[in-house]
Parts: sequence; structure tokens; C-alpha cells
Amino acid sequence: MDITESGGVSYEAHNTTIPFPPMDSSFLTDIPFPEFGGVNDETQNATAHVPLMNTPLLMDIPFSESGSVSDETHNTATPLPVMVMTVQTITPFNDSNKDFFPSDAGPSIGVIKKGRGRPKGSKNVKGSLKKQKTYAANSRVVISNPNFNSGITEAEKENGNQEVVNLVLMRFESLRRRLCQLNCGKSVLTTALTNCRNLGVRTNTRKRIGPVPGVEMCLVGLHMQMVAGIDYLTVKDGATEGPLATSAVTSGHYSDETEEIEYLVYTGHGGTDKKGQAVDQKLVRGNLALKASKNKGNEVRVIRGEEDPNDKKKKNYIYDGLYIVSDYWTAIGKSGFEEYKFKLVRKPGQPFGYMNWKSAERWRKCSSDNSRKGLILADISQGREASSPVRLVNEIDENNKETPEDFSYENSQLFMSRTLDLHHRSIGCSDCYGRPCSIHEDPKCYCIMKNGGESPYLDQILVYRKPMVYKCGDSCACLLECKLRITQNYLKIRVEVFKTEKCGWGLRSLEPIRAGTSICEFTGMRKIIEEVEEDDEYVFDTSRFFNPFRWNCEPELVGKDCWEQVSEVYSIKSRLLISARRNGNVSRFINHSCSPNVMWQPIESEENREPCIRIAFFAMRHIPLLTELRYDYGMSQEVEEEDGIKVSKGSKICLCDSKKCRGSFG
Repeated sequence: MDITESGGVSYEAHNTTIPFPPMDSSFLTDIPFPEFGGVNDETQNATAHVPLMNTPLLMDIPFSESGSVSDETHNTATPLPVMVMTVQTITPFNDSNKDFFPSDAGPSIGVIKKGRGRPKGSKNVKGSLKKQKTYAANSRVVISNPNFNSGITEAEKENGNQEVVNLVLMRFESLRRRLCQLNCGKSVLTTALTNCRNLGVRTNTRKRIGPVPGVEMCLVGLHMQMVAGIDYLTVKDGATEGPLATSAVTSGHYSDETEEIEYLVYTGHGGTDKKGQAVDQKLVRGNLALKASKNKGNEVRVIRGEEDPNDKKKKNYIYDGLYIVSDYWTAIGKSGFEEYKFKLVRKPGQPFGYMNWKSAERWRKCSSDNSRKGLILADISQGREASSPVRLVNEIDENNKETPEDFSYENSQLFMSRTLDLHHRSIGCSDCYGRPCSIHEDPKCYCIMKNGGESPYLDQILVYRKPMVYKCGDSCACLLECKLRITQNYLKIRVEVFKTEKCGWGLRSLEPIRAGTSICEFTGMRKIIEEVEEDDEYVFDTSRFFNPFRWNCEPELVGKDCWEQVSEVYSIKSRLLISARRNGNVSRFINHSCSPNVMWQPIESEENREPCIRIAFFAMRHIPLLTELRYDYGMSQEVEEEDGIKVSKGSKICLCDSKKCRGSFG
């Protein structure tokens, strides 16, 4: 696929021939539409473009831009995808002799033009060999790094699988967050795509017709046109009968009819000339490809764009699966000129995508609780959550009105007993009086320095997983609006507690969640081991063994040395036990998975002049709406022998159905 952005970054990405992926998926994107500019037949509109069109189902990938962090997620009601991030061995990249392009050098790739006049110096003097340029000037674009190993084989780059796709997406999103933190402005998205492509962090690069395992559109092959709404195969790509449409995106720029669940009427591209004036659409490029697909009967992937419920300037893109072009015609549009119309009908038997989006939208707007299928309680939090009520529903058996074990809803951690640290010195950011903590205002701010010299958050999104995140507390002089005072006590998203098929009660979101978004704190009664009841199944225990995974951005992807990698090994001095059996919030309903979509992060702050560690949950990846939230409970430290290998085992049988299931947990 070709991705062009006012200067010409080009990419390829692709698609794979596996059975229908769970197609729900909605991505958050915070790219305000005018981004790439320019008038273009494929773009359909002057200064308006289809933002990084999204990806399907089990996947969650980003599209953010505009300097701020924000994206879209998709959505799926299928088992959680494998979220594996393999830890790779990387040789440090020696950049001490790296060359930079002069600021006026123009494109970083291309024929080098010779200047006028004779070359200086003797003809017999050998010129020194030019060093390979590895970084583009005045940007974060990394052109190459010979010592970087992406960990993705050549075969996987051409044809990926769900595990590889999830790995690529997680790495892409970590890079995008980091670039936003480095103030890359509007070039964040294209820089992230360029760096991933240049360093081999990509998959499904071969173009094809048919289903794809949940992927981000341009990076891993769902939709390969960054600007145009219609992507298609040409003879060069292997089409035998001219162009054939592979995917189409509805973005709201045209008069598409998209309210129906099982079909849509898609308006063709074009309709403006080079001066931005309205003209008749022509049967060329994408329009011709859709007509050919109608005659051929091939499957077309459809991505539907919907307004973000929390920000009208943003779009959510939902992968809705495979459609067939059943008819086409011409009609006079609002501009008074001729437009092409294509009717696309959804193939039956696919997982829900757009239908889930419309259902969640209806539930969010629902004023009458009686209309909610399977409703048991209108608000299990009893008004304690400011974001919205937390409904309790059972759609598996609507006649069963059984409720969870009785508990007291708490937004904060409670203590059964507490040991005071008599040697603790209360120190805060005393120099930040009357303003928020900021590395730009005061690089030596005490709280900024404790967090490694940078704020761990950007626009309330966690940028890095760290051994410990330090939060401003009672002794700090900064404003209450300070970003380091972000509280995890209350829900940040709209969720509901629902009955699962095999794992009792579970928690799912009614909106797409961006990777790094704070979900809630694990609240309950803080205990010591002697106080924990033997049959307590609601205990969070930091001493368990947790499978390691990499979530942070790899330094090489932003042109840094691999030794600058931020540690992700948690640093908790003593065992932390929290029981949510009798006191807790919605976190007590988050089930276990060996392939989780939620991760925990220890956060230390000062409360009542005493240090206090809390456990906060963040989205590990983009999570589609109506997807169950799950984290890794870990395994006890009891070690058993299996074929001479020591392994940790849990005390309970795991039913997560993940391909990476360990068989036990807890």
C-alpha cells in the first residue's frame, strides 16, 4: 500500500487469508481531519482526508496525531487475542559517528545532485567514503539501524498471524506515545509508521483480497491507502482483470448512507478538480475498482467511521468485516454534480462490529433502564462513580436475577492495620508553588526527577511502564490540576458488570479504550498475610510470578541507544496484599487471562504525611468496546518439577481460552 503525506512517505501493508477475524473493532483517533492537505481525486475533498483508517477486531491500534495522544479501538466479543511482546536481544547501536542531513537537504532518499563547477582538490586524491545516514535532519525519522533486530522474520513480514500483528501494534503504539511526548507535532503518526517500516516492525505486507487478522490499516494491511477511502489491487499487485477493490472506508465526508447494520450505500471518490471546484465523479481508480468488484463478486473489507462519543473532533473507525458490492448507479449529489453510488451488503455469519458499536451507543444514551436487556441493577456502585452508573446485566439468562456476593463499594484503599514509618521524611515539590509540575518550567522539580526526569503521563495517558510511578502528594506545592496528581480512584471510562459464560461475573467497557488509558484503582482492604482468609478469591498479591512482557517504546525506534530502555521491572519493597472480598470497586470483577488486555502499575504518593502505594490498572493495548477487561493474576511461588524444568504453578484452573494459556493462575 502506498501512504503519502505531503512529502511522500510510502508504505506497504497487508492482509492475510485466515478465517473471519472477530470483526468488531473501533479505533480511537485524534487526528483532526485536515492533516495531509492538498486536493486529490482519491482524497475526495480538498484539505480533508480519511484518517488512518483502522483495523479490525481483536486488535487495537492507534491513530493519533495532532501532537496529542488519542486513538481508536475496535471491538470484539471473541476471546482475548494473544498480546505477546517478545523480549529481544539487541546489540547497542553505536551512533557516535552518525551523520545528519543539513536542514535544507530535501528528501533523505534520492539522486544526489552535483553542484556546478569543478570538483575541488586533485583528481588523484581519493575522497572519503560517505557514511550511511541513519537519521533524517530536524525530525525523529530513523532511516536505518543495522544493529536493530525487529524479531520478525521475512516470512512473517509478508504474511503475519494474530500474535505477530498484536506484537507490531503494541510496538507501534508505544512509539507513537513516545513521539507525542517528544513534541513531534502533526508528524507523529507518519513518523511512527516510517520508523516501524524502516526498522522492519511490520507484517502482512502482501496485498490481497479477503479477511485480515485484526490489524492497523496501513501498518499491517487492513486498508493501505492513508488518504483515499477506497483501496484496490492493480495488475502490478496481481490482479488479472484490472483494478479490484479490497477495502473501503466511510469517513463522513460524503453522503454515504450508513445507518443500516447489514448494508450501506457508499459514495464514490472524486468530485473536485485541482482547483477545489465541484465536478462530476469519474469511473476511474477506486470507483472503477468497486464496479469491477461488483462484476467479479469479490469480498471487500469495510471500515465504518463514527464520531467519537467523547470528542466530536475525533473519529472512531470500526472494522465491520467482509461485504459484497451488489449494485451501483449514478445520482446527482448535494453539489449538483453526478456521483457514483455503490451498495455494499455484509456477508452473514461474521462476528459483530458495527452492530456492537450501535448497541453500546444506544445503551450509553438510554434514559430508561427497563430497555436494557438482562438488566439486574441500574448502578452497582450506588452513585459512587462520577463518570456514569455501573449497570449489572445478565444476558445469558435474563430470568436469573442473582447478584454478586455482597460487598461495600469503595473508591479508595482501606487499611486493617498500618505500620508507620518513623524515619520517613516528608518531601514534595516545594518549588512548584502555584503551577503544575513541568520539566519545561523546572527540570529539577523533585517529583519530575523521581519519575526519571519526565512526566509518566501525556494527556492523562501512561507513556511508560516503570518500576514505580510517583504521584504528587500532601507535601507538594503544585496545583491540584497538576498532571502528576492524576487520581486513579474513580472510573475514567463507562463500564458494566456482566455475566460471562464460564468465569462468573466480568467487566467490559461501553466505549473504546486507548492503550495507556487509566481504568481504575484496585481498591479493597490492605492486609498482611496472616489476615488473608484462605478462601478469599478477591486478593491482589504483588509477590506472585507474572509473565514478563515489553510495553515501553524501544529507544532505537526514536534513534536512541538500546541502553536507554526504561526498566519495566516493578520495585515494591515489601509484599502488597489487597482484598476486595468485602470492600472494593469494579476492579474486583476483572477476570484473569494469560493474554491480558489490562496491566497493573504501582503508584506511590504521600497521604497524611505517610508514603502509600496503590495499584492502578491501565489499558495494555487498544480495547474495543464491549470487550471484556482482563489482567494477569500471576501464579503463586510454589514450584513444581515438570520434565526437569522448574515452573511456577497457580492454585486455580485457568479458563481464559488464550492460545498462551498456562493452565493455572493465582
